Amino acid sequence: MKSNIKPAEGKLGILLPGLGAVATTLIAGVEAVKKGISQPIGSLTQLGNIRLGKRTENRNPKIKDFVPLANLNDIVWGGWDVYADNVYEAASHARVLEQHHIEAVKEELQAIVPMKAAFDKNYAKNLDGTHVKEGTRYELAQQLIEDITNFKEKNGLDRVVLVWCGSTEVYFEASDVHSSLEKFEQGLKNDDKQIAPSMLYAYAALKLGIPFANGAPNLTVDIPALIELAKETHTPIAGKDFKTGQTLMKTILAPGFEARALGVRGWFSTNILGNRDGLVLDDPDNFKTKEVSKLGVLEDILKPESNPELYGEIYHKIRINYYPPHGDNKESWDNIDIFGWMGYPMQIKINFLCRDSILAAPIALDLALFSDFAKRANMSGVQEWLSFYLKSPQTAPGLPAENDIFKQLIKLQNTLRYLMGEDLITHLGLDYYEELVESEQ
Repeated sequence: MKSNIKPAEGKLGILLPGLGAVATTLIAGVEAVKKGISQPIGSLTQLGNIRLGKRTENRNPKIKDFVPLANLNDIVWGGWDVYADNVYEAASHARVLEQHHIEAVKEELQAIVPMKAAFDKNYAKNLDGTHVKEGTRYELAQQLIEDITNFKEKNGLDRVVLVWCGSTEVYFEASDVHSSLEKFEQGLKNDDKQIAPSMLYAYAALKLGIPFANGAPNLTVDIPALIELAKETHTPIAGKDFKTGQTLMKTILAPGFEARALGVRGWFSTNILGNRDGLVLDDPDNFKTKEVSKLGVLEDILKPESNPELYGEIYHKIRINYYPPHGDNKESWDNIDIFGWMGYPMQIKINFLCRDSILAAPIALDLALFSDFAKRANMSGVQEWLSFYLKSPQTAPGLPAENDIFKQLIKLQNTLRYLMGEDLITHLGLDYYEELVESEQ
């Protein structure tokens, strides 16, 4: 398929709904990398390698040297926020990065001023947006389309992608207005309040044929209407919810338990964090959205129905608590009750003092670059191969999610190999030993 992929020529605009802790950390980090004063640690697109061909060939290029991805120097930033602070001010308020790191890219950050956000306080009750658009759902969607179009023209961009870095919206399930594109667009005209703000950004992007990746556990593009629009405009979508701290640990550890046929009786997880995300999640309706995203991971990996002896009675509990003194430095505790041979119990304790936005920023970068690549490779609709980065991966209807991070990585790498015309790798390796036996005979 290599011949069908358009080159990454010209400038790429990355638009971020929500210029808070994650987005400002992402932008400041990339600008620091461009100046040669930092490294893009955590970014697979920038530092990851990929094996090609047989092991004996010893071909392990960097992914960015293998796949035609946009160069970091060709990125132009923009976004929307419910507060008017420019990115320098927002990064300083977020207090994720030390101030000297922010000062090193002050000029670049000050130049990025948010556009007014499409906001509905009913979806984030603990936020008081002061920099917001006015109008019906339809009018807001049209304003967002105009924002994107003007941003592209003003900056002389060749391509644009959107990555949602905004807050978690209140929990709700898809309804009739989300069931088809026709009903969704009528819902916009009717100012249907069941259309969430994040869906307005996704609709605007997809209407323009611009890829959209969802970094929060919101429904957003995970509805039939917007999947239909993505197919209609031949546009990639990916979701949902950046896989950063505690869930990252679960998707690493749980596959190990399954691989060794070790049982799990219980998994208790609690978190404290104090950034804007923590404030939003302090509302029970918003927490419910995050809880559903985080709870599904274990069941998808350990599959109680397939192995009831080991996983049939797991007690899985998750708590998130708003604790302002910690700011963006989220702390998570996990107590895992496992059992082994003859049912003997054991315990594992994890105390992960992570920096949420430091872990999320490279994910947002990779999703942006890979989404742009997917568009140039003529891929459209749900990009399940990007589930490596996401807590609650979006899949085709009726298809169960794959949350095992190691299987997700194989899927991602094999997708890249396939698109670039390389052989897929199964890691079987049996041919080496069959050849050896044949030579000895």
